[in-house]
Amino acid sequence: MEETTRMLDVYADFAENWMAMPVIKGVKTANERFAGAVETFCIEALMQDGKALQAGTSHFLGQNFAKAFDVKFTNKAGVQDYVWATSWGVSTRLMGALVMAHSDDDGLVLPPKLAPIQVVIVPIYKNEEQLAQLNEYSQKIKKSLEAKGISVKYDNRDTHKPGWKFAEYELKGVPVRIAIGPRDMENHSVEVARRDTKEKAVYQVTDLDVKIEHLLNQIQENIYNKALSFRETATWKADSMEEFVDILDNKGGFVHAHWDGTTETELKIKELTKATIRCIPVENKQESGSCILTGKPSSQRVVFARAY
Repeated sequence: MEETTRMLDVYADFAENWMAMPVIKGVKTANERFAGAVETFCIEALMQDGKALQAGTSHFLGQNFAKAFDVKFTNKAGVQDYVWATSWGVSTRLMGALVMAHSDDDGLVLPPKLAPIQVVIVPIYKNEEQLAQLNEYSQKIKKSLEAKGISVKYDNRDTHKPGWKFAEYELKGVPVRIAIGPRDMENHSVEVARRDTKEKAVYQVTDLDVKIEHLLNQIQENIYNKALSFRETATWKADSMEEFVDILDNKGGFVHAHWDGTTETELKIKELTKATIRCIPVENKQESGSCILTGKPSSQRVVFARAY
């Protein structure tokens, strides 16, 4: 059980601190539990269209699978016993989560900690002489950023215009774009554009490596906060089926509602609304109430949503 919850924490940490995607850690209901498991834990994320996504699971299998496949070990007492097992994993659905949680109509928005290219430098020039000067100037900047562990691409291709390159890297979600022209070189400055907010600013090249490092940290934090803010505004409470259906049909998101604890009620709600119980949060607040469908007593709200 300790291993099962440890892996759940590993996944939650990765989702929040690398993917910049807030998640709810919870336990699945008996109906949603992995077949044969004693308990299934999960991390649930909310996508921008208001649908939930199960982003990772960690299962405590007890001795069920060991008994089915006759897998034994010798315990401390020297007696043979069935092994206790766990099963945990995340998959390529995390790539889908990354796209659906952060992107906009202009393409990907990648958190800096996961972006293969964190900074792209695009020179703006009119002739070969200017390009030669910009190449030398830009390489110095590139090396100073790389010394900080920042992944940098210098795109001096002569087959595409700067505007085309800007659109390309915007589409690919590169967190920071630096544009340098002859005038910038004279002023010892660069133009910096953020992918997350589309804001542009002129930076002096003095300590540019430190400034860009700070900017990447700000972008990582901002992407997470934006996703968290969206989740908070798309999280609701429902105390009746009418209210529940109205939220699902017209708002979307996570709905906290009372449920009587039976699989029969859970399946009926799913049949009527296409919404499932995503999880019972690990640190769920206990509060007495009535099930939205049957009116029977309930000791806590659970998290419902329509999901992928």
